Amino acid sequence: MNNIESLRHLTEVVETAGTDIAPTYAEYVQLAFAIATDCGEAGREFFHRLCRLSAKYQHEHAEQIFSNALLKQHGDIHLGTVFHLSEMAGIEFPAEKAINNQMGTVGTENSPHQNLTHAHVYNKVSNKETEDESETEELLPGSEPQQPLPTFPTADWPEFLMRIMSYGTTAAQHDILLLGSLTALGASMERYVRCPYAGKYQSPCLQTFIVAPPASGKGILSFVRLLVEPIHDQLRQQTEEDMKNYQKEKAAYDVMGKERGKTSAPEMPKNKMFLISGNNTGTGILQNIMDANGTGFICEAEADTISTAIGSEYGHWSDTLRKAFDHDRLSYNRRTDREYREVKKSFLSVLLSGTPAQVKSLIPSSENGLLSRQIFYYMYGIQIWINQFDKDETDLETTFTNMGLEWKEKLELLKKHGIHTLRFTDKQKQEFNQHFSNLFNRSDIANGNEMSSSVARLAINTCRIMAEVATLRALENPDPYHLQATGNPNFTPDKEIAADNIKDNIITRWDVTITPEDFKAVLGLITPLYRHATHILSFLPSTEVSHRTNADRDAFFEALGNEFTRRQVLEVAEKMAIKPNTALTWLKRSIKRGLITSVDGKGTYARTRVCAC
Repeated sequence: MNNIESLRHLTEVVETAGTDIAPTYAEYVQLAFAIATDCGEAGREFFHRLCRLSAKYQHEHAEQIFSNALLKQHGDIHLGTVFHLSEMAGIEFPAEKAINNQMGTVGTENSPHQNLTHAHVYNKVSNKETEDESETEELLPGSEPQQPLPTFPTADWPEFLMRIMSYGTTAAQHDILLLGSLTALGASMERYVRCPYAGKYQSPCLQTFIVAPPASGKGILSFVRLLVEPIHDQLRQQTEEDMKNYQKEKAAYDVMGKERGKTSAPEMPKNKMFLISGNNTGTGILQNIMDANGTGFICEAEADTISTAIGSEYGHWSDTLRKAFDHDRLSYNRRTDREYREVKKSFLSVLLSGTPAQVKSLIPSSENGLLSRQIFYYMYGIQIWINQFDKDETDLETTFTNMGLEWKEKLELLKKHGIHTLRFTDKQKQEFNQHFSNLFNRSDIANGNEMSSSVARLAINTCRIMAEVATLRALENPDPYHLQATGNPNFTPDKEIAADNIKDNIITRWDVTITPEDFKAVLGLITPLYRHATHILSFLPSTEVSHRTNADRDAFFEALGNEFTRRQVLEVAEKMAIKPNTALTWLKRSIKRGLITSVDGKGTYARTRVCAC
């Protein structure tokens, strides 16, 4: 029986049993090398058939692993490994064994059971892992991290946010309602609220992506849209009225005859809206933003609505999202009618939800600028059934719509009084910088340069959130613009406003401070959001590095602290269900990159860059 016939027979037996013979990544790699070595390209079909029995099977990833095995081919791993993996999984091959015994071929060159024992093969792969990190560190795309991703710390947020969050039934739902409402409310604040950072003003315009398996509870996010629908509805109603007036004026103009030369033609009103559809063309999205004076909010429950639109023939507006994050100028030029339009400042916000598979469709690689600009939150799938009838009879649509009307009134008051600028104290600036300096160093150890831009832009998003939270807190005061009001912190006139203007109550720019409690609450979001982003990174193809256990690797080094021993490395790895060789590989790479150094040459290590916490 030749190698292909043996593999075909084995595959049929395993398929009949319905058993996953390579449940871990190390065994998965062994399976690929064993089949590639003895069967070459002809074994690809059987590799897929065997892998398909795993719940984690993904065709594209299996293709990549097998192609890599064909290219590298370990000559010391043969089909005997596949049979051994099968036997370890409880598969029996009585007929095969009988044939081998009769022919006396067990352990020979032609035997389906090659001369390498499973233990020997495993050691070969483990040793190779130290040399080639890609073979042990990679998780299957979309795999759950070994260490649970953190939820947000409990905090006393402004009352309006607390009310919104109260309708979540789990910690994760509380978190996504907080992120969703910050994104929606911040979108409506646009240019009227800001924070100076890195030489420019940052408005609370966020791009947030909630990632979760189907039916995981992220559907509650749809209610967030209702918080800003009254703003959108008012714009649409005004646009419809303007259009009716235009049509009347245009009809009168058309019948004027020769008198038309004495008057100007009526101008068609702008098609104003606040909620912009993600199912849009490149020019269409720009027109929507420009008609609304640079503002807009894209809110889509399925992320592939946007990725499909961007990938269409008339799409390609991924660059619009990237530019809008930085409040950059947007423009377009049409050659047909020589139309040129631009808006000097853009204030676009985005709130998306989708499955892990939809992440890669929108963000094809870690080098795509959308990865670092977006705030990510990963929700786990449902683990147990929850009784959906054990709820009160609250109509959440009505509840959130009423809160939207309430917010619309507060927003009108805010806009009426002009621009509101968050001013940090020197102590807050120092604490902010220290916090992100620590996070930047932590990210460098765990993920190299792949997360550096994400950390840098997380700092921008943090400033934006702080400006928004400070404003919401000030608006809790019944009369926040009364200069002698007491109680909650209020808005104060900008220092450059003339005294006479203040006396006459002509104030168009206000300063706002953030309370120590709110400052701490927003800082508490940073590490969890960073951890969630590292997990989302694992869904994307590798660039600088080929390993993909980002969230677990980050948690591993954080658990070790600033100084540790080799023994502690292995102990922490065991507690976190990380393979010892994988943990030692992570340590070795960090030493090579100069991020960790040996203290005494006897197994004690320390981070080379340690910031005071």
